This record gives sequence, C-alpha cells and structure tokens, in this order.
Amino acid sequence: MRFVVFTHSLVSDWNHGNAHFLRGIATELVHRGHDVRIFEPHDGWSLSNLIAAHGAAPLAGFAEAYPKIHSIFYDQQRPDLSRALQGADIVIVHEWNPHELVKRIGDYRACHPSFKLFFHDTHHRSVTEPGSMSSYDLRHYDGVLAYGRVIRDLYRARKWAQDAWTWHEAADIRVFRPRANAQQAGDLVWIGNWADDERSEELREFLIEPVKALKLKARVYGVRYPRHALEALADAGIEYGGWLPNYRVPEVFAQYRVTVHIPRRPYARALPGIPTIRPFEALACGIPMVSAPWDDSEQLFQPGLDFLTARNGAEMTASLRRILSDATLARELAAHGLATIRARHTCAHRADELLAIAASVGERSVAEGVR
Repeated sequence: MRFVVFTHSLVSDWNHGNAHFLRGIATELVHRGHDVRIFEPHDGWSLSNLIAAHGAAPLAGFAEAYPKIHSIFYDQQRPDLSRALQGADIVIVHEWNPHELVKRIGDYRACHPSFKLFFHDTHHRSVTEPGSMSSYDLRHYDGVLAYGRVIRDLYRARKWAQDAWTWHEAADIRVFRPRANAQQAGDLVWIGNWADDERSEELREFLIEPVKALKLKARVYGVRYPRHALEALADAGIEYGGWLPNYRVPEVFAQYRVTVHIPRRPYARALPGIPTIRPFEALACGIPMVSAPWDDSEQLFQPGLDFLTARNGAEMTASLRRILSDATLARELAAHGLATIRARHTCAHRADELLAIAASVGERSVAEGVR
C-alpha cells in the first residue's frame, strides 16, 4: 500500500517529539514492503531552529540513522495535492499542520474518495486549546488517531470528527535498544525539554532537588531551557548537554544508571493515561526508571515492576537511592520494563493497529452502503 503523511517535520526532532514516533512507524511500514511518502514544509520552525543552532550536520546524521525514509519538502502555501496524493491508500495528517492545509486535504478527499484519511493528534491542545482544535475541518476525514483514550473520547463527545481511535505512540526498537559495554558517565540522565514552564515546578521537585540531595552525577539534555532553569541545574551540580537527536538517546542511556519520567502538567492533570513517548523509549533501552505522578489509566505498564513511582520529591529521592544502591533491583526493573515494551509497545505493534483501524473503516463503509 501507499502511505502519505503530512507532518511538521520528519528530519528534525528539535522540540518536536512526534518525529520520534513517525520515524519508527514509517521505517516499520517500509520494512513491510509499503510505499511511504512523507511531506514536510521546507520552512518548518523545528527544522529552522535546528539548522540555526547546529547547522546542516544533524540532517546527515538523520539520513545515516534512518536510511530507508526521507522527507519530500513542499511549499505549504501552494501544495500540489493531486501529485502528493496520487495513488495513496492511507493518508495521515498530523495536527501540527495549519488549519487551511488540513481543510484542503479534506476537500480533496471529498472529490477523490479513493483513499482513507486520518487526522493524527499527539498533543494536549484538545484540552488546553479547545478553540483551535475544534476549528479543524475534519468533515471529510474518516477519523482521528488519538494518542490516548481521553483524547479519543473528547473527539467523540464533542463531535469534532466522524470517529476516533486510540493509537498510542511506541518505541522504535530498531533504534531504541540496550547498548552493551558503554563507558559509564554518571548516575542519572534525563532527556526532555523545559517546555514553556509546563513542568518547571515538577522538574525542581522530582529531578533537581533529588539530584542535589543525593549528590548524584547527573546530566540533562533538551532545548528551550531559560536562564533561570540553567542556573537551577548548575546549582544542583547537573550538567546541561543541550539538544540530543533521538537516534543518539540509546547510547546516552547506556552511560547512566537511572533515569526519571516527569510528565508535563497538562498530561498529569487533565489527560490521564498518556505517558508521551519518552518512557517507551527509556524502557526499550533497558534503563531503570522512576516516574513522577501520572495515572496509567489505560494500563500500558505495570508500575512497581516496569518502573518505580514517586508521589512527591521525598519518594523520588528514596526511590533513586534504592535503585542506585541495589543492583538486583536495578536489573529487575530494567528487564521487566524492556520485556513489556517488546511484548506490547513497539512500532510493529502500532503498525498492526493502524492497518486494523484502516480495515475497519472499509468494513464500516460497506455496512453503511448495505443499509
């Protein structure tokens, strides 16, 4: 089959987490023999910021890490939809695309109903920016691929789309896997962006203060850290590593003994059941993890076996101390988390789910025609 994807960026993951999952799912589909065509704007903000900060070298790094996939760059103001969508079987439009482009693709589908069309929502804006999300014109879309049940239910309840399905992100285990014999660089590593103060207090309570209290050798990677955040890291003795491309994350995890998961506030408070992609990737790399509070309402993991949980900073400090002082516990957590990912949460699993969803749309259309 031919898959066509309109995304903000494939080649840049600078402050753009959806690129992680897209790279994995596209690679999986290509390995299965499908034709995958990915369109991204030539002037997207993620790619522009990446090049401004690091030049063109990361693009070569992406091409080396993902040799089977690439972007087709286009002008968002003048997209040639007839050419882009020619021969398509399944089309996925990510929610970071402009409203006008989303509508134009839907209008094209109304006149050319030969493919199945999905809107892909992987953010918290359905809760934090409902006005913007409700103004997407999805009349001619088959439905929404939502990366959590609560987002799926919002689309259904508010009738923003014809239908919606839960389609969680997952780990690309071709890239995210344990790396052996790495030279140790420290105790704790955390990979994530500061993100407009959406979790600034949580980062202080569950990362900065525990590291400081335990006097750990720690390092943080990510972008958009304001001066006060960098000063807080420095005060706790935490090194700041800046942007890290996702394909280098496994080698970095291998150099440290533990990591933490700290959800952004909108996910922890308003969108239970959505862990974002970071825990999938961490567990796939076989590193022990401690999570700040989030409600695993969809039972994706087994807290206490896949990772430890901490309700507050004191519990985070205690849990980190346990893992770092108990090699058996660390090994058991790493092994159990890795097994859970490989059994349930790989891009291969999500490819199967996508194909099943697409097939169900066809079955529904036939049934509606009979009635």
